[in-house]
Amino acid sequence: MLNARMMSMIAVALIAGQLIIRGWLVATGNFYWDDLVLIARASSNPILSWEYLGHSHDGHFMPAAFLLAGVATWLAPVNWALPALTLIVLQAIASVAVWRMIRVIAPAARAGALVALAFYLFSPMTVPAFAWWASGLNTLPMQAALAWIVADAVGLARGDIDPERRRAVWIRSTVVFVVALAFFEKSLFILPIAFVAAVLASGAGRTALTATLRAGRELWSSLAVVTALWVVVYFVTADPFAGNHSVGQSARLVWRSVNHAIVPSLVGGPWEWDRWTPGPPTGFPATWMIVAGWLVLAAVTWWAVSRRRGAVPIIAFAALYAVAAQIPVMWNRSSPETAVALAQHMRYLPDTALVFAIAIALLAGARSTTAPAPERRHSAEEKSPAVLLVPVVAALAMVSAVVSLVSFSASWRDNPTGDYLKTAVATLHDNAEATLLDQSVPLEILQPVVYPDNQISRIFGRVDPRPEFGTSTDRLLVLDTAGNAMPGGVTQRRLVGAGLGNCARPEVSGPTRLALDGPLFPWPWTVALSYCATRDGEVEMKLDGGQAMRVTVRLGLGSIYVRLDGGGDAISIRPVTAGLRLHTGAGRVGEAVEARFVGG
Repeated sequence: MLNARMMSMIAVALIAGQLIIRGWLVATGNFYWDDLVLIARASSNPILSWEYLGHSHDGHFMPAAFLLAGVATWLAPVNWALPALTLIVLQAIASVAVWRMIRVIAPAARAGALVALAFYLFSPMTVPAFAWWASGLNTLPMQAALAWIVADAVGLARGDIDPERRRAVWIRSTVVFVVALAFFEKSLFILPIAFVAAVLASGAGRTALTATLRAGRELWSSLAVVTALWVVVYFVTADPFAGNHSVGQSARLVWRSVNHAIVPSLVGGPWEWDRWTPGPPTGFPATWMIVAGWLVLAAVTWWAVSRRRGAVPIIAFAALYAVAAQIPVMWNRSSPETAVALAQHMRYLPDTALVFAIAIALLAGARSTTAPAPERRHSAEEKSPAVLLVPVVAALAMVSAVVSLVSFSASWRDNPTGDYLKTAVATLHDNAEATLLDQSVPLEILQPVVYPDNQISRIFGRVDPRPEFGTSTDRLLVLDTAGNAMPGGVTQRRLVGAGLGNCARPEVSGPTRLALDGPLFPWPWTVALSYCATRDGEVEMKLDGGQAMRVTVRLGLGSIYVRLDGGGDAISIRPVTAGLRLHTGAGRVGEAVEARFVGG
């Protein structure tokens, strides 16, 4: 029979084991996609400005997550060590909060409480969101807050909290709730989860509902007010309905999430993770894992309904949340182009895993239908085969979950971002005296859909020392796909014809339009232009619809590379320095790439 001290030791060992495994996972990982978007915004905005903190990121309102990302970027720009440490610390806080919650929900339970904890700690449903920094900044604070508030709500509902401490408890939980919302708007689910958990922990029926409302009236009132205010703030600052959506696609995504992600995770699956860069790893559970998951779910449901009082609403609560929580997420991702495999990324499921842990704790703490008295219940449980069977099954599921995590880690490491960033930072240090034109990072790192946050000037904006990111240079350097500095050239999207004059008789003495051999659509273009100048000075260049840029030219023959936004069928140019005249030679308008791709 487990005593309290032994339970605590096992719980500490489980949490420590989780953190060691998760530490290895993040130590072998690196930045990915949205992580660089957060870094880019933190590098191009004051981190305490509302423009940065209040930015709607892909429909998310997450000022606290932005703040944490901004501080990490300010302290250690493009350095994975600090974000990795952040994830471990947040996970430790969440894991301890979950164990506290389980002990409040099921104070007399022993093996069942440890099973609930182990399920949360090692469930594959919590892994992908943890490994991805941007996602972990959202979900880990929500998990910690959910566990903390559920524990307080259950304590209030059961009358376990002294009247003198009630005010401090509900104020504390309200503050925790606000903090969680500041990290992730999905934390709005905390209120209904906490209320239902408190009702179920108090017993079934209308009496429990009324008693829970009365016992925690201050908590429910304060959380409801915060929820209402936050919903208003969220819809003012974010745009969750942007894009195309489909009811049919949403339904397919929700079903795929349940059948191919949640259900196999009950037996520690999937064991196979594949990745197509730049997408995240996708889990592919074997058919036997899906079948086994459904069988485990059916067996647990049968056992709970036949052996535990009030099991039906507990099972219904967990099942309803597992489905309902996926609907808004999948609706937001349900464009016609979305593949159903998106649901198998599993990064939207950490809160579902925690709700399942709550349900397990509630079932463990519920009274037996065959031994209602506490002393008879413990005696019956000591003699029951389940006392031996449950830990064995839980241990096998944990081993299976570790296999899944190792497979996920191998897929997660198949990511070129870390090597690119490391090489690029070293390159920038070595070329700190140069001037670089802005350029996009490689497509396998970030794609143009996130422009301008895919530009090197934004991602590496806080790196020091580094070159100046300018709009013009007479020596074009670019970063190659590995992050090394290479001589640059300009692709031939459009050609610029040579001027009609020559070096002896320069034709550009005032505003002039240099005709292109075809029109350009509005875009950030790079112009390569040769010239002959009568003196040192500045000229102004622009494309239609874009901003004019000042460019330095030197006496005699030279060439310039200029970054211009805009479009049209000509480049406008005019000397700014008095007495400066130019003859322009042939040029190109296109993208800045390695010179070897354009023949120099």
